[in-house]
Amino acid sequence: MSKAGRIVCFGELLIRLSAPARGGLLQTPHLDVAYGGAEANVAVSLAIFGHDVSMISAAPDNPLGRAAQGELRRHDVDTLNVVTAPGRMGLYFLSPGAGHRAPEVTYDRAGSSFAMFDFAKADWSRLLDAAALLHVSGISAALGRASADGVVKAVTEARARGVTVSFDCNYREKLWSVWKGDAPAILREIIAQADLMFGDQRDIGLVLGEPFASSADAAHAAFAAFPKLQRVTHTTRIERSAAHHDLAAVTHTRVGSTEAPAISCTDIVDRVGAGDAFAAGVLHGLRRGWDDAAMLRFALAAAALKHAIPGDFNLAREEEVQAVADGGGSSIRR
Repeated sequence: MSKAGRIVCFGELLIRLSAPARGGLLQTPHLDVAYGGAEANVAVSLAIFGHDVSMISAAPDNPLGRAAQGELRRHDVDTLNVVTAPGRMGLYFLSPGAGHRAPEVTYDRAGSSFAMFDFAKADWSRLLDAAALLHVSGISAALGRASADGVVKAVTEARARGVTVSFDCNYREKLWSVWKGDAPAILREIIAQADLMFGDQRDIGLVLGEPFASSADAAHAAFAAFPKLQRVTHTTRIERSAAHHDLAAVTHTRVGSTEAPAISCTDIVDRVGAGDAFAAGVLHGLRRGWDDAAMLRFALAAAALKHAIPGDFNLAREEEVQAVADGGGSSIRR
């Protein structure tokens, strides 16, 4: 993976509306507002880690669209390639969950500016100018035919230009089912162009149409099916309650596998965006040239630390994440 050059993230900007105090959605007449989106979450974390990052998206020309872009710029993400387009702002609603009550997401993204924009006809030569890495997500492909075609076009153009392609499968059945999209076929098109895939045996099983007994077996099958793919990585999660999870991680390459032992996440504040924090940690470590063990420890620490940060974005700096990766405690820093 190239260790220099711009990182480009392509996906929808979202506004999140959450029930306060871990309550049920609209249990009270108040909602907490945050900004996010899978690819935007990765972009913000990488920018905070010190990388040159830009966002490709579409948003409405209204206070919601401008506020979301402003939040990215506040964290040093370039938004010059976020186009203004007809449509509305994509939203999602979160009931955080507590105890044995699971968190629940309600999407409100139909007809958004991003979902309706024809990115398949965009000038990808310009959009990928100076890019060394493109990060995309299966969530964008799940929004509809236009956005799916846009993601396929983006990764194909990136591959043709020698840009490293990072893909997070992020399978969301609720989104695919709305338009009855052929998720396995579309995801196969995307993975065929990817160098790095974030996904576990369930994701690979969905794409290849067969079950796998282990992560290693699934990765082996993915490497055989997709010759350009060089790495498969993911976290594993044991949910003891809404506020206590154990998180571990593994990365597979064509020459072997590396595991990071579990971190216990207790007193969880917000688990949303932890997978994106992990993805940003992996990309950061690879860009820094770390070995797989150091990279994976850092990425897992980033995901664990995100559980203590409200909102979708992981706002932790590199030194904060590294302290967790090194086994640092939670004592007050003076």
